[in-house]
Amino acid sequence: MTDWRPGAQQEALRARASLLANIRAFFAERAVLEVETPLLCSRGITDPAIEPLSVNGGLSLGADSRYLQTSPEYAMKRLLAAGSGPIYQICKAFRDGEAGSRHNPEFTLLEWYRPGMDQHQLMAEVAALVCACLGERPWRALSYRELFQRSIGVDPFADTLASLQQAARERVDVGDLGGDRDLWLDLLLTHCVEPWLAQQGLCFVYDYPASQAALARLGERDGYVVGERFELYVDGIELANGYHELADAAEQRARFEEDNRRRRARGQPERELDEALLAALEAGLPDCSGVALGVDRLLMLVTGETDIRRLLAFSWDRS
Repeated sequence: MTDWRPGAQQEALRARASLLANIRAFFAERAVLEVETPLLCSRGITDPAIEPLSVNGGLSLGADSRYLQTSPEYAMKRLLAAGSGPIYQICKAFRDGEAGSRHNPEFTLLEWYRPGMDQHQLMAEVAALVCACLGERPWRALSYRELFQRSIGVDPFADTLASLQQAARERVDVGDLGGDRDLWLDLLLTHCVEPWLAQQGLCFVYDYPASQAALARLGERDGYVVGERFELYVDGIELANGYHELADAAEQRARFEEDNRRRRARGQPERELDEALLAALEAGLPDCSGVALGVDRLLMLVTGETDIRRLLAFSWDRS
C-alpha cells in the first residue's frame, strides 16, 4: 500500500510557519523588500560542485531545456542592478544528487542582499537574524586561516601542498587519493576542522582562499589574496554562505569560463553562461554583500531535530 502520509508531524509544520513569520518580521522591521524570481531558468549554474535539475520539452518549452534554480542569486542581482535596493527572498531551490539527513534535492532557501554592506556588516546582520530565531547566543568570527591554525595547527595559505597532504594523511585514511591544493584543504576542513567547529557554537568563517572565492570579490590579507566570502556554522551545522559580491563583469565571465574548463576536465557537461547576469553586471551592480541561508537547517536548530526529512511535509522520496 502506498504511504500517502506526510513525513512531518503537525508540530513541525507549525514550527516552520512560525519561523517563516519571524524571518519576514525581521526584514520588515529593516525595510528590506521581499521579492520573487522564477524557479525555472534558461541557464544552469557553471559551478562544477553543484548540479541543477533540468526540465525538458513540453508545450511551453518546445525543444528547449530549462533548469530548476539552485539559487535565486542571478535573478536577484539583475534586480539589484535595476535599482531595487535591499531585497530578500524565501524560495524553493533544487540541487541534483543531494539527499540525506541534512540534504533534500528540493529545499527552502532564504537569500538576501544589502547594498552598502561589506561581508563583516552582513555577518552581524546574519547573526542578528539567527539569534532572533534561536534566542540570543554569543557568536564569533574567525578567518579561514585562523580557523585552520587554531583547530589543527595548519596554515592553509603558507604551508606547502606536501605539508597539507601529510597533515591529512596523519589524520584521515585517504588511501592513494590525489588532487590539487583545494582538494586537500576541503578534506582537512570536512574531516578535521568541522568537528572542532561543532564545539564553537555560532561561528563565522571568512576570507577564504582566492581559489574558493566563487562569486565574491578578492582582497589582500597579510600578503595573501583572499575571497571576501563567509560561511556560518551553528553547532557544527553549515547554515549560510555569503559574499562581498563580485561586480566586475569581465572577471565574472572569466570565472564562469574557468568553471567550464574544470567541468570538461572532470567529464561533466558544460553550461551556457548566463549572459543576462553578465549584462546586469556590465550595467552596474551596486557595492553590496549577499547571503544564502538554509531555512530547513535553521528549522533543525530551532526544533532540535537531527533529520531534515522529519521537518518536510513531503521529502523527496515521498513527493
